[in-house]
Formats: sequence, C-alpha cells, structure tokens
Amino acid sequence: MAKIFIFIGVIFIVIGLLMYFFKDFPLFHLPGDIVIEKENFVFYFPITSSIIISVVLSAVFYIISRLFQ
Repeated sequence: MAKIFIFIGVIFIVIGLLMYFFKDFPLFHLPGDIVIEKENFVFYFPITSSIIISVVLSAVFYIISRLFQ
C-alpha cells in the first residue's frame, strides 16, 4: 500500500511541475473554466479541467483495481 501512495505522490508532483512550467499550455485553460479578472484580483475555477481529470483518474483507478484482483 505504501508503494501505491508513493507512486501517486510522484504522479502529482510531475503533474504539478508540468502545470507550473507550462502555464500557457491550452490543456490547462479549457473552455468552460471560469476566470474572473478584476484590477488586483484573479479568480480561476477550472471546472472543465476538474471534470476531465476526474474521469481520467477514475478510469486509471478502475484499471488498477482490475489488475490487482
């Protein structure tokens, strides 16, 4: 179980680094993501990105659970 948590942590670190270094990559600014920009304030709510990430992670965990049965 510890190895799985370490693997998932490494995946999150890699995704975080990719998002940090490729901020302008269109995958992270999809249509449907809510962006509110004011003078000194920016609010970004990635609803479409969250749904896509949720579907992908659900599929990955489903495949992993089928492999370890």
